[in-house]
Order: sequence, then C-alpha cells, then structure tokens
Amino acid sequence: MNDPAPLWTRNFVLVSSINFQLVLIFYLLVVVIVGYAVAELGATTAQAGLVSGLFIVGTLVGRLLVGQFLEHFGRKTTLVAGLTGFLIFSFMYFIPFDVGMLLLVRFMHGFMMGIASSVLGTIIAQILPPARRGEGIGYYSMSSTLGTAIGPFLAIWMMLHIGYNAIFIVSSIIAVSCLIVALLIQIPNLPQTEAAPIKENTVQRAKTSLMSRFIEPKALPISIIMLLVSICYSGVLSFINFYAKEVDLVETASFFFLTYAIAILISRPITGPLMDRKGANIIMYPAFVLMGTALILLSTANSAWGLLLCAALLGFGYGNIQSVCQTIAVKSTSIERMGFATSTFFIFLDAGLGFGPYFIGKSLDYIGYSELYLYSALAAFACIAVYFLLHGRHVKPSA
Repeated sequence: MNDPAPLWTRNFVLVSSINFQLVLIFYLLVVVIVGYAVAELGATTAQAGLVSGLFIVGTLVGRLLVGQFLEHFGRKTTLVAGLTGFLIFSFMYFIPFDVGMLLLVRFMHGFMMGIASSVLGTIIAQILPPARRGEGIGYYSMSSTLGTAIGPFLAIWMMLHIGYNAIFIVSSIIAVSCLIVALLIQIPNLPQTEAAPIKENTVQRAKTSLMSRFIEPKALPISIIMLLVSICYSGVLSFINFYAKEVDLVETASFFFLTYAIAILISRPITGPLMDRKGANIIMYPAFVLMGTALILLSTANSAWGLLLCAALLGFGYGNIQSVCQTIAVKSTSIERMGFATSTFFIFLDAGLGFGPYFIGKSLDYIGYSELYLYSALAAFACIAVYFLLHGRHVKPSA
C-alpha cells in the first residue's frame, strides 16, 4: 500500500503560520475595538458595531477583487502586496482619530487582510493532495483556531491590565512577522495539465458572465449557507463581552474563545478525515444541532461553567461548519479556479460577520442579549433546511 501524500510540507507550515498571525491580529483588535470606540471616542452602540464590522466589510471587498489580482500579478506578488498594506494600516491605529477616520482605517485594514488571507487559502487548496484535501483544510483551519483562542484571551487581559496602545503595538509587531514569513514561501507552479488553458478559460469567462470574473458560481450554494450561519455567530463574536458584563461573568468571558478553540482543536483531527471518507453530511447536520443548542444555552447562561459549555458546543458546531463549508467550496471547482472559489466562500463568510454586528447593534435597541441569542439559535436550526435544499440532498453517501 502506498504511503499517503504528505500534508506537513514546508510551504504548508509557512502559509499556516501567516494565517495564524493574521487571525491573531484580527481577534486582538475585534474583541476590544467596540469598547475602545465607545470609551475613547464616544461612539454609540451602533457606531461601535460598525467599527467592528467594517473591518470585515473591507475584507469582503478585498476578497471580491483578489481573483483579478491573482490573474494579473500572481500569487506571491499579490500576497506580499496585501501583507505590506496590512502592515501599514496596522501602524495607523496609533494616530489619534475621530470615529469617521477610524472607520476608514478599519475598512482599509480589512481590505488588505482580505487580499492576503484569500491568497493563503488559494495556495493551501492548491498544494494539498486532492484525496486528503478535507483533512488538510481541517488542519490549516486549526491555525485560525489557535488565533481565535489566543487573540481574545490576550486582548482582554491586555485591555484590563496594560491598555489599548499595547494591543496596537503587539498587532503591528505580528504584522511585520507576517510579511517576513511570506518572503520565505516558495510557491509551486500549478500542474501543467491544469494550468495550461488559462487563455481558454479567460475567453470562456468573457462569454459566460461578468459574475464569474469575480466569484466562482459553483461555490455559491455552500457560501450562502456560510453567510447565514456566520450572521448567527456574529452576535457572539462582537457582543459576548457586553453580555458577560450584564450577567456578571466578565472574568469567565476572557476564557470563552479559548474554550471554543480547544473544542475545535479536539474535533478537527477527527472531522477532517471523516469528511474525506464519508462526505460532508455526517459532519454538517450534527454541527447545526450543536450550534443551535449552544446559542439556546447561551441565552440563559448565568454561571461560569454554563458560559464555557456554550463556548465548547459552539466550537464543535460552528467551528466545524466553517471548515467543512470551506472544503466543499474548494472541491466544487477545478484547481485553476480555486482562487475564485476560496474568495467566494470568504466573501459570504465576511459579509455575515461584517454586516451582522451592525444590524444586531441596531436590534439591541429593542431586545436584550438573551433574546438576541435565542433568535440566533432559531436561525441556526433553520439553516439545517437551507443546507439540505442547497447542498445536503445532492451529497451521495460514501461507503
């Protein structure tokens, strides 16, 4: 029997390390930026939600354009340019701003992250062995999970004990590291048999639709599902600290995303190979149920262990939904279109995480946090039907 193709190559480790650092910076900032905007700049709750979400809107726009950049400039140049811009805007948090200028910086910072992270996802999808792509993307996603774990924990600790400027300093140092590591990546050429028909593909896209110049139509169904699920999760991401203050669990909240990440780290080595063998449905349906259950429990959480249980269930649920949906998206198309498939998936993910906090911030003028998470739970359960209609019913059961 032949040994399986290797996953942990030099490029895999380097790309994963950059992804970890980008996600770490994102969570260092997103967890505290709402409080910073309110406390330091006098922003309203809705404005603070926009400050949080506009970064992800910028990321969305970057992902929308990255396919064109990849075709014209290549993967390495696009990656380095994106990370250079990301570094520049990381330094701009030190400049005293009003809310309006902070919104602009957040948007451009997100735009640069959208470009860089989409290129990273494209490179990973293209270097992984096809038969182990689900497993490989699962492990790659664990680099995001580590950032998800360390970022909020570190951000809340630094906010309480050192201050906002310390968070901006650490973020800038990590951004420098991202750029240095990117210069060490040796990006392989695409297989000749699949990379050759570039001109033919260009002509074909011109004949089909304008949409296919920016996104991958085959990745749209699973991306729509990711949009809906990420809206449900965005209320947790942006407002869990406010809810924790309301129920007097601020200290426990600093461990919320750490617990969430641990659950993902435990489950990913199992769910990735299981998906490759048995298909997506065996992971997705239980994950929706776990996510909905977590949000219901969160709406009634009044103890430390209850809050952390919600975090763990969200990790098993939402954490695996995101990984599986990304795998489905990149498997839906050919290798030369994986850049578009990757950006399509993240466009919809970012749209949910970006616009969600703004509209949720508006709704919090009329409902409380408990009601918010209860309604989010109902929406998560409704996503089961949407998933079945758009993708699940088309999946053939594996032996």
